[in-house]
Amino acid sequence: MNHAKTQQWTDFANEVISTNTKRQIEEHPAQDCEACNQQGAAAHMRPASILVADDHDVVRHGLRSLIEEQQQWKIIAEAKDGSDAVAKANEFQPDLAIVDISMPSLNGLEATRQMLKANRQTKVLILTVHDSERLIECVLKAGARGYILKTDAARDLVLAIQALLAGQTFFTRKAAQIVLDEFTGKRPTAADGRSGVLTTGEREIVQLLCDGKSNKEVARLLDVSTTTVETYRSQVMRKLSCHSVSQLVLYAVRNHLVEA
Repeated sequence: MNHAKTQQWTDFANEVISTNTKRQIEEHPAQDCEACNQQGAAAHMRPASILVADDHDVVRHGLRSLIEEQQQWKIIAEAKDGSDAVAKANEFQPDLAIVDISMPSLNGLEATRQMLKANRQTKVLILTVHDSERLIECVLKAGARGYILKTDAARDLVLAIQALLAGQTFFTRKAAQIVLDEFTGKRPTAADGRSGVLTTGEREIVQLLCDGKSNKEVARLLDVSTTTVETYRSQVMRKLSCHSVSQLVLYAVRNHLVEA
């Protein structure tokens, strides 16, 4: 493992493993902690701002219900797809963004990358129905500081938001174990790292192709020429060693470049 990667996983390990965020919040009452009391005082002055991004109305409604029970938090915007989430994050500059990983237009991972590129201060909490090792690794590399399953939202959402707003992290136990294994060298290096070489523009085009869009539709949505889309598609297929669009789509889904 090279020095840069070692440092990256060291940082994650220090935050995810040593803090044991969930247990710390449950076993460390806010009223007994000076730092927590200071944070609470600040929250009374200005509620923490939250963006909720999910393409299902019922999920956004459920998240809103849980969040609005906390007077110190305020939902300032909602988004129905990844592109809308990025646009609203840029407009409203939320303290925290809750992002569904499976969204049309732009998936949650790419939306996270673009949000954090524009504003590193926003904390991103990924919401998903998946719990695969490959996906957890992608979430960490995208820069998200939290990762919870939709099935656990009722139990974990409030704790996760508290943790991220306090500058900590919150991951499922499986995610924490993956970070530990990577940090201690127990986890084998992935044999296929091809997905890491794609640019933001290439990832957007892959997402739209996986959504079933034609070259012309992709060109219209991205406001570029059809020739540009075809060039990008050819570059992606060459990078990923794919020889057809169907093979590209299959590779993208299997390796969580997109969520289908």
